[in-house]
Amino acid sequence: MSKNVLIISTSLRNGSNSEVLAKEAEKGAKAAGHNVEFVTLKEKNIRFCTGCLACQKLGHCVINDDANAITEKIKNTDVIIWATPIYYYEMCGQMKTLIDRANSLFVSDYKLKEVYVITTSADTGAVQTVLNGINGWIACLNGVKLCGYLDGGNVNEPSEVLKYQKLLEQAFNLGKNL
Repeated sequence: MSKNVLIISTSLRNGSNSEVLAKEAEKGAKAAGHNVEFVTLKEKNIRFCTGCLACQKLGHCVINDDANAITEKIKNTDVIIWATPIYYYEMCGQMKTLIDRANSLFVSDYKLKEVYVITTSADTGAVQTVLNGINGWIACLNGVKLCGYLDGGNVNEPSEVLKYQKLLEQAFNLGKNL
């Protein structure tokens, strides 16, 4: 059965390793017949949450920037794949800021059911702290679960992940096996 898949690449770096893997997952998801939308946070204007909680009453954030449109996409997809570089053993700041700004999902009807995570880092095993953060977000959403992840460790330089065929295949298969 075809699913609507949203892939969000959160790195702002050109040639980012996490985006390379996200593009491979996109290829896999398309090969499996899923409807895929790829969003990059590059050149997006996403401001910090102010904690006003107006979104809890209105169903959308009162800050007028790109976060509202992306949150709508999250609300209307079946599957989300987050792709993030790991900085200091945590998801990148852009990703955390977008998650904070998607607080309106807490009071909205949404289709989202499955979450996947792709990480890249200079170290291996750093994915666990990102999964802790994602699980905190998921805990606030009824019926949503973390279904898988890919830990792309030992990559640092832009596009370095292209040297690792096994990681590219794992990313493709993550998308293909949604």
